[in-house]
Amino acid sequence: MIDQLKQVDSRRLYQRIADQIRALIESGSYPAGARLPPERDLAVQLGVSRPSVREALIALELDGSVEVRMGAGVYVCNAPATSKQPVPAMGESPIELMQARVVLEGSVVMMACARCTPDALAALRESLDGMRNAIAEGSSPLQHDRQFHLGIAAISGNSVLARLVGELFDERHSPISSRLSVRAETPQTWSEAVDEHEAILRALEGRDVMGAHTAMCRHLGASQHRWTEHSRKEWS
Repeated sequence: MIDQLKQVDSRRLYQRIADQIRALIESGSYPAGARLPPERDLAVQLGVSRPSVREALIALELDGSVEVRMGAGVYVCNAPATSKQPVPAMGESPIELMQARVVLEGSVVMMACARCTPDALAALRESLDGMRNAIAEGSSPLQHDRQFHLGIAAISGNSVLARLVGELFDERHSPISSRLSVRAETPQTWSEAVDEHEAILRALEGRDVMGAHTAMCRHLGASQHRWTEHSRKEWS
């Protein structure tokens, strides 16, 4: 039994998929300069989802094995010296990360509904206004976004949950999540996020527990969609 457990591949799914794609490259199926098949075809060939293929291609881009040409597809680069090594971890899977945030923050915001005070709500409103001002000034609203989510977690009164919310939020700075966000985040997508935050805050102000849960889950689901769908459109 111990030997069987040792044989389990504990690496993230995108790493395993990336290794499979790189094996195809190294086998000569796709020489340097060749265009890889479309994402949907790779997904069918490897028996995985298209978003998982997308994450694997980002990992290979960071690894130097492929080049993503916006609007043109993904092309094989000259093999780097380290190509025989397994693709390293580059952070949590962005898809799984957002799924975890939905589960966690969906529960946290319901707890916060019962503990909101006027001062706490005012602090959330200040964070939201900070996001709007940053967007208007052409600067990143990320820090205000973080304050908003961590502010809700703090209202819940559970320090462990608050710490976990912070840790998951900060995972967006990992190499793979950063590469997604730098392409997907625009003034338009940030404005959409502000509107979603406004819906969350209105539900908290109204002590609407289920409304707050729904608004939080919609926001995080929309964030995942913006991350993943943007890269799909750009690579097609």
